[in-house]
Amino acid sequence: MYTPSPHRYQNISYRRCGNSGLLLPPISLGLWHNFGGVDVFEQGRAIIRAAFDNGITHIDLANNYGPPPGSAESNFGEILKKDFTGYLRDELIISTKAGYTMWEGPYGDWGSRKYLVSSLDQSLKRMGLEYVDIFYSHRPDPNTPLEETMMALDQIVRSGKALYAGISNYNADQSARAMAILRELGTPCLIHQARYSLFDRWVEDGLLEVLKEQGAGCIAFSPLAQGLLTDKYLKEIPVDSRMAKSHGHLQQSALTPATHTAIRALHALAVSRGQTLSQLALAWLLHDQRLTSVIIGVSSVTQLHQNLATLEHTAFDEETLRAIENILNERKKETAA
Repeated sequence: MYTPSPHRYQNISYRRCGNSGLLLPPISLGLWHNFGGVDVFEQGRAIIRAAFDNGITHIDLANNYGPPPGSAESNFGEILKKDFTGYLRDELIISTKAGYTMWEGPYGDWGSRKYLVSSLDQSLKRMGLEYVDIFYSHRPDPNTPLEETMMALDQIVRSGKALYAGISNYNADQSARAMAILRELGTPCLIHQARYSLFDRWVEDGLLEVLKEQGAGCIAFSPLAQGLLTDKYLKEIPVDSRMAKSHGHLQQSALTPATHTAIRALHALAVSRGQTLSQLALAWLLHDQRLTSVIIGVSSVTQLHQNLATLEHTAFDEETLRAIENILNERKKETAA
């Protein structure tokens, strides 16, 4: 029987999600990788237990996480049934999404009301839940009216199958329009989940300002650029790394000479701060108070603890911030050349 640590809330400071009443941990656990049917169940279970023991109350999923698609939700449902029954469900924020391909035919993809509602019903069955805390439209649909997608989110919240609505991968203009529709419907958008890291800063081109104006939170996924911003790739590609997996999203082509140079320079800067490269990358995101949380993906309890140690040092002086910008600008120049 799993008994959570009685000290799980003592060493973590939660952040308010936009203008809402909801608080999230600065580091959230994502089940995009390492929790599917191809992975070791007990290893994933140990990671989730350790995360909760350290105050990580937010677990992020999507309908298609695996592989195979849906298996991360199914495995998580088993872990909930074994370890998080009773009052412990009320201490968790569980999110899931729909928007990418999940099943064959015209109703298993994108952003129609049919797909979003059906997908959430399937997700709830896989996890054994009556509701999720946050349900996202995973991506904008160019062929479905934005009003229809947002009306589906409003319907889902009003039905009690989700407590809050969110969007993911919407650009600044799309986000502003989506949030305006949701506000008019009476279901404000709680949060935007965006890809954001030292190597991928598109959200700075207007999206963060939109979210601030709209009173919505921002949670970053892929904060370590799928693992590029870790010590794994300082030299060769490890055989057990995400880049080495045939079913992974991180391809060897991502490790360009310019990127490799930047990784080594950022690593040296991290060492001078008494951090690992991944801790530096996470801390850089979290020093911006416009971010509610960052979603990490880990393959071991040890890696989880290493990432949590980031919270011990998230402050930056101006000199260090300038040094980071110089490294990133050099990477951009070399890539453009």
